[in-house]
Amino acid sequence: MSDTDGLVIAGEELGSRLIMGTGGAPSMAVLREALTASGTALTTVAMRRVDPSARGSVLDVLTECGIRVLPNTAGCFTAGEAVLTAKLAREALGTNWVKLEVIADERTLLPDPIELVEAAEQLVDDGFVVLPYTSDDPVLAHRLERIGCAAVMPLGSPIGSGLGIRNPHNIELIVERATVPVILDAGLGTASDAALAMELGCDAVLLATAVTRAQSPARMAAAMRHAVEGGRLARLAGRIPKRRYAQASSPFDGLATS
Repeated sequence: MSDTDGLVIAGEELGSRLIMGTGGAPSMAVLREALTASGTALTTVAMRRVDPSARGSVLDVLTECGIRVLPNTAGCFTAGEAVLTAKLAREALGTNWVKLEVIADERTLLPDPIELVEAAEQLVDDGFVVLPYTSDDPVLAHRLERIGCAAVMPLGSPIGSGLGIRNPHNIELIVERATVPVILDAGLGTASDAALAMELGCDAVLLATAVTRAQSPARMAAAMRHAVEGGRLARLAGRIPKRRYAQASSPFDGLATS
């Protein structure tokens, strides 16, 4: 790995390790500023909440900014709904990439593992490049990889909660075993959360609410961009081990004595 290597998914290199979402932005103008400040090269769009034929939509903003669209299946509760939404997105946008979301309920917005696996199997068989939003369960993440998903996207904490990474140990376990990119998705609240995700070994971070609902979305987007870059550098540099007791940075040998 080098300091400047890009994020590669399904053989395609992206220019940024920060993937943005668009939900929660107060206006298209604010969204455009935030996306530009983030430096993102890939941004998700909820296909059940956007009309691809409408002028002035989020799709137009992404086109103007030169950002690749990653359609998602947000709002789907069954495998059937998710597969249908992915196929409609492929037809409307001309892409076989999809961020797969199958939610168990509206209160937690946590993934339904059974429906998620079923949808992933169908979409992979149909030629989609599938990026599934999943829990921080290492077993489930590995199962999705074995199905043929191009990346796995474990949550840090529930969507929109801003609680950060609740189980960093599980994220490390997912990273250790994965041979596809691991993208930390959901729950991040501020820049230090994004830096931690990268320090844990994640290949990228996906976030939306932390930026779009910040007091200054463009500033937070810039902060997230730098945090992802800084966390990546720290991971490559290798942190010092944690110690129970102090260790002087310079040896005591040769100290002047009175």
